[in-house]
Amino acid sequence: MEVEVKLRLPDSTAHQKLSDVLSPFHLQTHFQENVFFDGTAAELSSKRAVLRLRFYNSDSRCVVSLKAKAVIVDGISRVEEDEEEIDPSLGRACVAEPWRIASVNSSRILKRVKEKFRIGDKGFICMGGFRNVRAVYGWKGLKLELDETQYDFGTCYEIECFEICHLSIWKTAIDKYPPAGWLQIPIDLELIRSISDGDYMVNCFCQQLICFSSRTRRQ
Repeated sequence: MEVEVKLRLPDSTAHQKLSDVLSPFHLQTHFQENVFFDGTAAELSSKRAVLRLRFYNSDSRCVVSLKAKAVIVDGISRVEEDEEEIDPSLGRACVAEPWRIASVNSSRILKRVKEKFRIGDKGFICMGGFRNVRAVYGWKGLKLELDETQYDFGTCYEIECFEICHLSIWKTAIDKYPPAGWLQIPIDLELIRSISDGDYMVNCFCQQLICFSSRTRRQ
């Protein structure tokens, strides 16, 4: 079960400002390409499932993911996720000719998708995708991911946190500062750099993130 909190940043300025603050904790940066697939009869999307191929850093890696049963409660997304690495050349072949997915026997997940969702004779179709640059940070036991995502219609900026042990802290910050006030909280970057206590620093940092945020994944 993957659990994540994702906050939207309003623009490139906010993204750069947050990147500068987090720079001492930077671990790595990924250049990613994400491509999505469905059955020709919407066998996956009709069941709220997503099949994705993700290519890393000019095809140095390819990861196939199946996400299903997504639930969003109080701004927190929970989704079942299964993933494995496959040969990047095989992934590219599936992007170029999606019908190949149904004939792949070397991937546990692709075989599972075909069987579980009863993909028909017409097989799979490509639903398109997007590219993004993901900077990964390790900070006080948290894994933070700062994204710049390129869509056909524009660029989106977000930050994500995955560690389940701190979700209550993120939720407290979201609840404490309702959407109307998110862009009005003063930003104290020195506070982020100076506080050493783990949970308290996380709490304060979350408050800073809320400053940059225009919305969360609430529905």
